[in-house]
Amino acid sequence: MNLKHVNGFCILLACAALAFAQTPAASRHSGDWTIRASDIQGHVEFSLMDSEKEHRFNYSSDWPLTEFHGLDVSKAGHQEVSFKIVRDAGIFDCKGFLESGEGAGLFHFLADDKYPQAMAGLGFNGIDGDKQFAMAIHDVSLKFAKEMKDEHLQGLDTDKLIAFKIFGVTVTFIHEIRAAGLDTSDCDKLVAFRIHGVSPEFVRDIHSAGVDMNDSDKFIAFRIHGVSPEMIRALRKSGYTPDADKLIAMRIHGATPEWISDLKKDGYDKIDLDKLIAFRIHGVSPEFIEKLQKLGYQHPEPDQLIAMRIHGVTPDFISTLRSRGMQDLSIDQLVNLRIHGID
Repeated sequence: MNLKHVNGFCILLACAALAFAQTPAASRHSGDWTIRASDIQGHVEFSLMDSEKEHRFNYSSDWPLTEFHGLDVSKAGHQEVSFKIVRDAGIFDCKGFLESGEGAGLFHFLADDKYPQAMAGLGFNGIDGDKQFAMAIHDVSLKFAKEMKDEHLQGLDTDKLIAFKIFGVTVTFIHEIRAAGLDTSDCDKLVAFRIHGVSPEFVRDIHSAGVDMNDSDKFIAFRIHGVSPEMIRALRKSGYTPDADKLIAMRIHGATPEWISDLKKDGYDKIDLDKLIAFRIHGVSPEFIEKLQKLGYQHPEPDQLIAMRIHGVTPDFISTLRSRGMQDLSIDQLVNLRIHGID
């Protein structure tokens, strides 16, 4: 952008600010806006920033072009623009400039006086100026509020409505997640589903992999720790049928199907899942087992391997003892030596 356009923009902002100052304010919220092209077809990246210290905010998202009444981003060259974004909670009155699809300016939010009363009629009370402004930004419409009210959700209030809009909890999502076999009406859980990616497809895939459960917290934990349908199928192929808690523990500690397959190559097949988890916790690895085998300990019991790691019976420790003439010690003897501080 050249200096001429910068100077022109500054004059335009000053004029816009004067015009706003002379307009009877229906809301105390005003500030700057910017607009630029979006990667989503039919959308633009639109940002709102405050101009008052006591109401700091900075919001940016992809908005449908159809919401910008009076704005034509297809025009080439430098142009002054004046457009409105109309929502149930109020109107964003915007003035500024645009050049080749990008621009900036000032906005003033005109709150709809009827909105708080209409929302109260739906059971959503306590909407002050700041809350109404936030509900306008996130497009919490009366239709959306009524749709959610009709779902009989637990803990539904204005904050949850805003969170639903931010994270994409829609009526369609609620119906599909329930149809997939995860029946929940808890607002916090629904938001957590969206944050962590508990989708209807994921729920169906987990069920089809052989884990039949309807526990919201478990599904969230699956996503957080990376329990996937592929992991479950691989474990079942290896003869394991872990429950949800075991699957989560296995992922937390890294007992993956690939790691289990490596253990199998060293002769440790069909090891109890609790012992596999203990292997990971205490560091019983294929590498550790292979070093013991080279020292003549061909197939220690799982409990012996765990005890060796807990008490610090390492291949180096065994080699040191042998260099001092202590040959052919059993694993139990080695563990006892470490317990009694002989190194």
